[in-house]
Amino acid sequence: MRIVLEVTFRMGGVSYRGYRWEDDALVFEFERLGDAFIQVLSTRKVEEEVERRPSAVIVELKTKEGGKIFEATNEEGIYRAAEP
Repeated sequence: MRIVLEVTFRMGGVSYRGYRWEDDALVFEFERLGDAFIQVLSTRKVEEEVERRPSAVIVELKTKEGGKIFEATNEEGIYRAAEP
């Protein structure tokens, strides 16, 4: 099944690193490493073919300061999330 994820980030410089399963949750991994980034909203769209339907879709953003984890919501077949 195809999973489509749209994530809005608060700053630029975000790279997609892939996904992994944690039990039945699908975790999409992003990272923003470095010292200076444009402070503008940026949206990334990712599509992945997975073998089963996830119970939840999670976004994990790794940064130099640690990171953030937040959940996406399913809106008409597209999972959407925004960096808190």
